[in-house]
Amino acid sequence: MKRVFVNGYGSIGSRIAQFIKDDQDVEVIGIGKYSPDEKVSDAISRGFRVYVPKDKIDSFRNFEISGTIEDAILNCDLVIDASPGGVGYANKKTLYEPINARAIFQGGEKITGEKAVSQIIFNSRVNYDKVFDKQFVMQGSCNVTGMGRIIQPLKEKYSNKIKRFDATLLRRWADLEDSKTEVKDSIEWTSNPHHDEDVKNYMGAETPLFVRVFKIPTRQMHVHLMDIRFTSKAPTISEIIELYKNEYGVATLYGVKGTKDIRSYAESIKFSFKDTNMIHIHADLIEVQDDTMKITYSDDQTGIVVPENHLLMQAMLFKRNREEAFKHTEELFHMEEKKQILQAHFRK
Repeated sequence: MKRVFVNGYGSIGSRIAQFIKDDQDVEVIGIGKYSPDEKVSDAISRGFRVYVPKDKIDSFRNFEISGTIEDAILNCDLVIDASPGGVGYANKKTLYEPINARAIFQGGEKITGEKAVSQIIFNSRVNYDKVFDKQFVMQGSCNVTGMGRIIQPLKEKYSNKIKRFDATLLRRWADLEDSKTEVKDSIEWTSNPHHDEDVKNYMGAETPLFVRVFKIPTRQMHVHLMDIRFTSKAPTISEIIELYKNEYGVATLYGVKGTKDIRSYAESIKFSFKDTNMIHIHADLIEVQDDTMKITYSDDQTGIVVPENHLLMQAMLFKRNREEAFKHTEELFHMEEKKQILQAHFRK
């Protein structure tokens, strides 16, 4: 049995910890917390040991702490770093590299420049077996993960018939649980967004992808508008729907009026964290005109990267073949069941 430490217990860390604790192949030795807040009590109430920085241990005297983060890292086989963006790099330099620990980082970190946490971004649909012997790997952000699930099947099916992908990302302003971030009455844009570079990291620099990014005042998922230009006549709508029929973590939905429709339905049938853990192609909005196909899909923000972390963990710890890894992830996340439930409810 392998020992895993989840360093961070926010939107991503809390989800990862609560899912992988049921994995019989690993032991979650605990979670790392940096602030003495209500999340500490939440973690303890769920049966997790809580570890804190050595220099902050006095700040947690009102909680039942199991030890220091430094000690936890010494006693694990893999760290899943779920700290806020930028903190992962600091952890890499001060905590992981000095003792040659292995670690997974989350989107929000960098893969180029002086503060790079890794040279490779993981996407289970594209490069699952490329991370087996890596010490440090970055899991792509929710938007980066979602684009891989859409683009890779198209590349495999239509190969050199695709001229370019143009994607406009409408990002949620803050996560559902993030009470500290104000959702402003403003639409903001990002110059030189990282998403283009990140997708090309795992998909190939030659991928003809062009990305624009806007942040809009909502907490209810991301939405991607993607135009795919072909060298000749574009595929039909029915061909595209068939292409994604058996794709893992991709649901094709009809009649959805907005992202909250999906989130509210997920909550009504008790999906964990209200997450679907997938992307949702909105079939009513697929358009084909001459050489161009337009596809719109929503991306389950934080939820989509949690099963990806579990797949990445299996690759790094066990070098498990891809088919077995997906089967094992399905046992914990029930993605196929969720997909069928969503498609039955939002049907044509």
